[in-house]
Amino acid sequence: MNRILLTSALLLAAVSAALAGEVPPASSVPPAIASAPAKAPGPKLVEPHLHIARSNIAGHPRIALTFDACMGQADERILSTLVRERIPATIFVTARWLKRNPATLAVFLQNADLFELENHGENHIPAVDTPTLIYGIASAGSPQAVRQEVEGGAAAMIAAGIPAPHWFRGSTAKYDLSAIGEIRNMGFRIAGYSINGDGGSLLGAAITEKRIASAKDGDVVISHINQPTHAAGEGVVKALVDLKAKGTEFVRLEDVGDTGDDKTTE
Repeated sequence: MNRILLTSALLLAAVSAALAGEVPPASSVPPAIASAPAKAPGPKLVEPHLHIARSNIAGHPRIALTFDACMGQADERILSTLVRERIPATIFVTARWLKRNPATLAVFLQNADLFELENHGENHIPAVDTPTLIYGIASAGSPQAVRQEVEGGAAAMIAAGIPAPHWFRGSTAKYDLSAIGEIRNMGFRIAGYSINGDGGSLLGAAITEKRIASAKDGDVVISHINQPTHAAGEGVVKALVDLKAKGTEFVRLEDVGDTGDDKTTE
């Protein structure tokens, strides 16, 4: 109780001195009201865009479909539609996903004319070389950890019988500029996008369908092929069938020229 009374007295003295235009000595200000240190700002993050070369055929817009396979299982609704409709796509796979889905990998490899497989990392860790949280996921946190995420993903792909990847897309698709430089120096192009089709697979079927169906000539669409229980997958399927019926040309990233910002492809 005496300590509480003393603190209250010191607070009252500090306020009275301030009102009188005086500056109380530092020793008279209780630790409880001392200024907290300013929180250090987090790293500047970018979410790069990517566009592909436009179509030369009037009335037949060209878009690139890209799907992330982060972890979990395969969405057979999307996979079966891509195979049945003969729609090409670029699939970004993690080492974690490859371990759990050998049957789906076999489908990808058996349809090499449709599927380009690229690097989504070893453990689905954001490729940011400064410690931070992105959507609650801890970043790699150092240049060495970024390198391990990228190289570990590529090594797992090659070990699984997949041709060496040339593109990389990190978890959350966010990077800091220094990590972009590191990844580019490793020989990878970084796959941004221009349309977020399914909001990380968390959107409903109707809004997902609307977003993907809005794709224009030169767009790169990102969606997910690893969430078979999410409603977004239904919207992906409906949009793809509708776009094909309208004469859309689907291409993989390796098929055409492209332009990415933040020096991700240059």
